[in-house]
Amino acid sequence: MRNLALAALLLATAASPALAQKVAPILTTPEARDVLTNARPAEARVTHVDLDLDVDFDSRTIGGTATLNVLAAKGAKEIVLDAVDLKIAAITDEKGNKLPHAIGPNGSALTIQLNGAKKIRIDYRSGPNASALQWLTPEQTLGKAKPFLFSQGQAINNRSWIPTQDSPGIRQTWRATVRVPEGLIAVMSARAETPAGIPVAGGKRAFRFVMDNPVPPYLIAIAAGDLKFKPIGPRSGVWSEPGMLDAAVAEFGDVEKMIDAAQALYGPYRWGRYDMLVLPPSFPYGGMENPNLTFLTPTLLTGDRSNTDVVAHELAHSWSGNLVTNATWADGWLNEGFTTYFENRIMESLYGKERAAIYSDLDYAGMVRDVKNAGGETAKSTRLHGDPGDGAGQLDYLKGSTFLRTIEYTVGRAKWDVYLKGYFDRYAFQPQTSAGFLADLRKHLIKGDKALEAKLQLDRWVFEPGIPSNAVHVKSATLAQVDAMLAAFNAGGPASAIKTEGWQTQQWKRLLDGLPRQQSAARLRELDDALGLTRSTNAYIQSAWFDLAIANRYDPIVPALEEYLTRVGRNLLVTPLYRGLKAQGDWGMPIAQRIFDKAKPGYHPVTVVAVTRILG
Repeated sequence: MRNLALAALLLATAASPALAQKVAPILTTPEARDVLTNARPAEARVTHVDLDLDVDFDSRTIGGTATLNVLAAKGAKEIVLDAVDLKIAAITDEKGNKLPHAIGPNGSALTIQLNGAKKIRIDYRSGPNASALQWLTPEQTLGKAKPFLFSQGQAINNRSWIPTQDSPGIRQTWRATVRVPEGLIAVMSARAETPAGIPVAGGKRAFRFVMDNPVPPYLIAIAAGDLKFKPIGPRSGVWSEPGMLDAAVAEFGDVEKMIDAAQALYGPYRWGRYDMLVLPPSFPYGGMENPNLTFLTPTLLTGDRSNTDVVAHELAHSWSGNLVTNATWADGWLNEGFTTYFENRIMESLYGKERAAIYSDLDYAGMVRDVKNAGGETAKSTRLHGDPGDGAGQLDYLKGSTFLRTIEYTVGRAKWDVYLKGYFDRYAFQPQTSAGFLADLRKHLIKGDKALEAKLQLDRWVFEPGIPSNAVHVKSATLAQVDAMLAAFNAGGPASAIKTEGWQTQQWKRLLDGLPRQQSAARLRELDDALGLTRSTNAYIQSAWFDLAIANRYDPIVPALEEYLTRVGRNLLVTPLYRGLKAQGDWGMPIAQRIFDKAKPGYHPVTVVAVTRILG
C-alpha cells in the first residue's frame, strides 16, 4: 500500500542512507490523492524549505525568501506550488537564473518552470489578510504594550504565507531565520538555534530555527510578541505574555508526567522538547500540536487543571498526526481519532480509570449527538473517511476514538498496545490513509482471523455512516451522579439541590448539556442564582450556559454574552453561540450581527470565516 512516488527517490535513498531518513515517501494510491492542493508531487515535489523572513507589523505582512529543495521525476519540466495572495517579486534557480512562472486564475496555483533546477528561490511577501496569520495591536494583548502575531496553518492556511506544496501528504524538513522588531521574541514550531535572538540592522532581532524531521507543511508555525519563558521540567516549559506565565506553569505542571506516560505506552518522544505557547484569547482552537511548541488557548487556565486533557491531546499528536499523518484531509480521523484515544490513555495513566471514564462517556454522548444533528445514522457526513471538510461535528475525534476503543476491548488491551506501538514505528514520519491503516491492521493484528474480522466491523466503522452495533460505551460513575441530580431538576426539583462543590469542567458540561433546551425565564434565573453561571470564570461553563439561555431568548445574559464573544475567539466555544443566535431569528440575528461587528477585528481569520458562514 505504500509506494514511493518518484523513481529518483529510490535511487537517492539507495545511494545515501542519511537522505532516506530526511525524505518521506509520497503515497500514490488513488485514495491518497489530495484534492485540496494544486501540487502534482508524483512529477515534482518539495523536500525541504529554507525561510529567510522579516515580520512587518506596520503592513501586517511577512516577506523575504523561500528556498525550496525540489525532487523531480525524469522529464518533469515544472513544479506546482500552493500560494494564496502572495506578492511574488522574483523566482530564480540556485545560480540566480530567472525561472518562468505563472499564477493560476484562482490565485492559488503557482507553476514554476524548472529548467533543470534542483533548488528554487522565491522572493515574496504575504498579503495583509493572510488566512493563517493574526496580527494583534498592543491594545488587544494582555500587556497592552506590544503587538502580537501568531499563525494557524491547519488545514490549508499556510499557503497564505509560505509558497510550498501545502498538503499533509508532502512532508518537508525546514529551516527559518525570522527578524522581528527589537523588544519582541519570535518562536516557531522547531528547535530554536538562537532562543534569545541576535541583534541585526534596522532595529530588529533575528531568530533561527531548524526542523530536521520531515513534517506536513501545516505544522510550520510562528508567533512573535512580548513573550517570556519558564521551565516546567527538563523537557518542557511555557511561553506566554508575562502576565499569565505563572498561572500557565501551575496549570500545566503535570506535563512531564504526561510525556513519561505517553512514552511508556507507545514509544519514544522523537521531537526533543515539548514546550507550550499560551496565546491571546483570539486563538481559534483549544490547542494546535505544532512540533516542539504546542499552541494553547488561555481558556484552559481555570486554576484546577480540569482542562489539561487538551494538553494530553496535543502531546499525543506527537505520535498520531505529527509522526504518522493523514495523507489527505478526507482521512483527518487518522490524526484526531487516534489522538483522542491516546489522550484518554494518558489521562488514565496519570489520574486513574474513573477520570478516563468521564472523558470516554462524554465522548460517546458527543458522538451520538453529532450523528443525530447530522441527520441520523444514514447521513453521509457521519463517515470517518469522507469528503474533506464534510464531517459532522467532532466525529473525527469522537467516532474515531470510539472505533479504536472498540478494537481494544475486542482484542484485549495488551495485544492492542503492542500493535499500536508497532504501527507508530512502522509509519514514523510518513503519511497514511484509511485504506493503508486497515491493511496494516489486518496484516499485523487480525492475521486472517475471519471471526475477529467480522466482529470488529472495520469497513463499517470507516467507510459507512452512523454508529456500528459493536461500539463500546464506557460509563462513568461520576457522571452518573450528575445525571441523577439532572433528572431531579428536570422533574421539577430546586436548582439549590444541585451540589457542585469540587466539580470540574466535565461535570458542569454534563449538567448544562443535559438540560432540556426549553426552559422558562424563572427556571433559568433560578439556575443562574443558585449556580453562578453568568459569573463563572470558566469559559467552557459560560459557553454551555449561554447556549441554553440563547435557546430560550433569555435577555438578562445578553450583556455578559457580548463581553464573552468579544473576549474569546475559540471556535469550539463561540461558533455554537452564533449558530444559536441565528436560529432565534428576529431576536437573535440582530444581537449576533451587532456582536460580530464589534468582535470581528479581534478574531483570527479562521474564526471570522466560520462565523461569517454561520450568519450568512
